[in-house]
Amino acid sequence: DFEASFIRLIDKVTNGSRIEINQTGTTLYYQPGLLYGGSLEHDCSPSRSIGYYLESLLCLAPFMKHPLKIVLRGVTNDQVDPSVDVLKATALPLLKKFGIDGESLEIKINRRGMPPKGGGEILFACPVKKVLQPIQFTDPGKIKRIRGTAYSVRVSPQMANRMVESARSILNKFLPDIYIYTDHMKGVSSGKSPGFGMCLTAETINGTILSAELASNPQGQGAAVFPEELGQNCAKLLLEEVYRGGCVDSTNQSLALLLMTLGQRDVSKVLLGPLSPYTIEFLRHLRSFFQIMFKIETKTPEEEHMGGEKVLMTCVGIGFSNLSKTIR
Repeated sequence: DFEASFIRLIDKVTNGSRIEINQTGTTLYYQPGLLYGGSLEHDCSPSRSIGYYLESLLCLAPFMKHPLKIVLRGVTNDQVDPSVDVLKATALPLLKKFGIDGESLEIKINRRGMPPKGGGEILFACPVKKVLQPIQFTDPGKIKRIRGTAYSVRVSPQMANRMVESARSILNKFLPDIYIYTDHMKGVSSGKSPGFGMCLTAETINGTILSAELASNPQGQGAAVFPEELGQNCAKLLLEEVYRGGCVDSTNQSLALLLMTLGQRDVSKVLLGPLSPYTIEFLRHLRSFFQIMFKIETKTPEEEHMGGEKVLMTCVGIGFSNLSKTIR
């Protein structure tokens, strides 16, 4: 059902798409239309989080005819997809690097919703761009601060404080500038299911943002999770992400590579940590759709003096330009 919901969403943001699915639901015929955009609303299926839908909108939104402004309803934080918090903290700064910016670029969380019932609501707005800038993003820089959010809905507000304390007990050994907000939503804005979780981001002097997140088990599924344990594990995940390093964290590798591909006919370079399996598959798609091959150079930890093995990805953009953008 979440795939059907996704297809309906894509149908809403485009104009003139033809979609046919056979009766057994095994083959999909899709004829793309123009990316139209505008002000929209969509109810996402609660079996996947809003992040699942938002990831693809982040890829498409800059190339619409009208600036996209969409309200998505459903699960905001779960254990499968990148949560809304992480995409807000990491994907938006990444879009700005490619020249997609302006006051209208935002992700706003109106209500939180935890699985299984959801009930969250977010607003995503993105301006349209005619062309993307090429980027040279090869030096991640040293980490200067850690920020985060510990959220709790329909459970005691104390849960968030317990998560913050246990996460700080690990991170304080490394650097002093740590600030983790607690976000306890009440009443209507807390969705329909109880739960809690945490999202942490580490920011470097050069503007690289690495993130990690964890959420509690959905109500009635799996063992109960202690907030102390969750806070510590989330801090360890962040350290793992820092060890992997690179200029883009593992959630947004594919978004960065797509925007590099669609850039001007100029060289773009980005330094990534070890490629995730999703990114490797994504590179194959880029090759079959755009005939773009990336030059991949591996950098050993000795050359970089830190963390795991890094990969330097270089490509020349295809010179894509948004022809449907309204000229005023």
